[in-house]
Amino acid sequence: MDIKKKRRFIMRLIILALMFGVISFTIYSNLKKDRTGLLQVGDKAPDFALVDMNGVKHQLSDYRGQGVFLNFWGTWCKPCGREFPLIDKHYQEYKDKNLQVLAVNVAEPELVVQNYIDQKDLTFPVLIDYNKAVLRTYNISPLPTTFLVNPEGEIEKIITGEMTEEDIKKYMEKIMPN
Repeated sequence: MDIKKKRRFIMRLIILALMFGVISFTIYSNLKKDRTGLLQVGDKAPDFALVDMNGVKHQLSDYRGQGVFLNFWGTWCKPCGREFPLIDKHYQEYKDKNLQVLAVNVAEPELVVQNYIDQKDLTFPVLIDYNKAVLRTYNISPLPTTFLVNPEGEIEKIITGEMTEEDIKKYMEKIMPN
């Protein structure tokens, strides 16, 4: 074999190995994505435990038997800011009827979140997902995103984007225990 043919053979071998690597990575990524999958209505809501701004631990599974209005948000999110007073208003109305609101912040600094809570005068539990593990588990995008979790712990509905006051009231009533 002459030098040119050897170089061509080696170059083709390198290209083939790179192509094999890219194809293997693509297949692996897709299989991994399918395993974690996107959450859908009817799925069991993945359990998690986060601490609220008052130091109280909230574990989703502890609310079995109650409806959970699980809202993912950020202080910079304008629709989130418009929703919060409405969510709080209806939380006050339904909190004694086995309905819980859990607002999960997207890993912002505690001081920023606390100032926001104080400014909006929020009364429902606000949790910070510091390492974004819960956000990844729930595949959150965009903000706000709200999961309605029924008393059996199943996802009843997934809402992306801003809700009206009528929507919030209707959704809270939908997940209240009978």
